[in-house]
Formats: sequence, structure tokens, C-alpha cells
Amino acid sequence: MDKMSELICYLLQAVKESHILHLRTRSYAAHMALGAFYEELDDLTDGLAESYQGKFGRLIEYDEMESDYSDSPLEYLIAVSEYIQASRPDLPQDSEIQNEVDTIQTLVNSTIYKLRFLS
Repeated sequence: MDKMSELICYLLQAVKESHILHLRTRSYAAHMALGAFYEELDDLTDGLAESYQGKFGRLIEYDEMESDYSDSPLEYLIAVSEYIQASRPDLPQDSEIQNEVDTIQTLVNSTIYKLRFLS
């Protein structure tokens, strides 16, 4: 699977896993932060996939990935951040694609802040 397909699958998995964390948390602040996160991440991931496919053609591999599930929302979001950063060098370096990835990283960073300091 190419790196962009892998990233898209990873992010879609993150939508599902963060939704589960959202439902399981006992912290109101974490519940709200994770709710906003998975809703926005779903839209941003869709935008990234559509932008990439519009420029480079269809992504043909959408495999189910193994779960990175963690009981700690903060640890999970830090892992998502690290995965995105590790993937960047292997993604297309076109500015519009990298800008989409930047927006996703900004959402992850903002949610980490909320989980770390507001819950």
C-alpha cells in the first residue's frame, strides 16, 4: 500500500477510535474535545483523500488497519501526531497536499492541548 493510502486508512481508523474514546471517557472536557476531534477529523480526512485523488488519481487500497487503541485519549492523540509526522517525508510534497496534512496536524495538536490542560 502506498504511503498516502496508508495515512488515509490510519486517519479513518483514528476517527473510529477517537469516537470510542469520546463515548468511554468520564471527563466532560475530554468528551467534548474528542467529540469535536472525530467529527472534524472525518471531514478533513475526506478532504485530503479527495484532493490527493483529484491530483494523482484514485486511491485503490483501503485496508483495515490494526487498532492502536489506548484507554488514554491523550496517549492516543500523541501517537496519532507521531504517525502523521513520521509519514510526511513519504507523502507528496505538493503544497496543497501538505497544507491539508498541516490542517489535520493542527487539529491533533489543538486536541492534545485540550486533553492535556483542560480535562
